[in-house]
Amino acid sequence: MFKRMIILAMVGVMVASTALASVTTDVKKTVDEIIRIISDKEMKKPSNEQKRRVAIKQSIGAIFDHQEMAKRSLGKHWNQRTPEERRQFVDLFAGLLENSYADKIESYNNERIVYIREHIDADYAEVKSKVVTAKNEEYTLDYKLLKQGNSKWMVYDVVIEGVSLVSNYRTQFNKIITANGYPELLRKLQSKSNELKVR
Repeated sequence: MFKRMIILAMVGVMVASTALASVTTDVKKTVDEIIRIISDKEMKKPSNEQKRRVAIKQSIGAIFDHQEMAKRSLGKHWNQRTPEERRQFVDLFAGLLENSYADKIESYNNERIVYIREHIDADYAEVKSKVVTAKNEEYTLDYKLLKQGNSKWMVYDVVIEGVSLVSNYRTQFNKIITANGYPELLRKLQSKSNELKVR
């Protein structure tokens, strides 16, 4: 289920170019670049895998607010961390997200998004939509965004079929910290990140 959430989240981001422009102007620029990268015949060559992955992760980094997602995923344990520990955690968390998404995003198969409505409340926004697969299966996919500066919207959570990506991570992280301590969470994140890098 969690792996499917990751795939659907990135599929949704990739085809968000038709989303409501009031919230997704910045996203559209990145989406177009991601599609260009994975559709490029030269980039698809095995010899260019590393170059392709770097380009994809750079584009993903322009969409997601890694620090906000990391903070929300760590939950109550965030306040207990020193500034250096927070920087380390954000780096590991961002690496995990980027490598996970880069690993899944290449399975993109022309899924489409139907946008239902958006809601903006000051610096927060939510775009409600659904994913329609080639087999006409449908999944709800909602984006939660936070405005940075005057106009740039960044994703801080994705809710798929009513399940929050950030809440899912927070539950997993809290369980590990409660059972084995914060250092064990770092070890697991580093191990998972290394595993994804070599795929």
